[in-house]
Amino acid sequence: MQLRIARLCLDCEEIHAEQQCPVCASEAFTFIKRWVPAPERRSKPRTENAADVDAYRRLATTQQKAVGAAQLVKRAVVGVAAASVAGWLWHRTTRENHPTNAPPPTQPDNDLQRSGDRETLG
Repeated sequence: MQLRIARLCLDCEEIHAEQQCPVCASEAFTFIKRWVPAPERRSKPRTENAADVDAYRRLATTQQKAVGAAQLVKRAVVGVAAASVAGWLWHRTTRENHPTNAPPPTQPDNDLQRSGDRETLG
């Protein structure tokens, strides 16, 4: 068992690597590495190559260029346009599916009914 993951159960003092103690099923534990220092996993420390460090530094600085005002305005315009289109589509589908926006049911014309009643009566 690796010292970095070894856990001491606070209830029964069992050493384990699981989330729960395998003996008493308790979840109260502490890591052993808190009291026993674990050696560095690498056998020798990493050496820094000046050329590599310089190359990484140049890559990091070119990727972190300041964003200009014009680019911010462009992004804002695109964002507002996308939000407007999404809102329009959402409102359109909501309006089409809403029962109050359905066309009224067709009713027979009252004038035709009256004229038909007169013909049958007279």
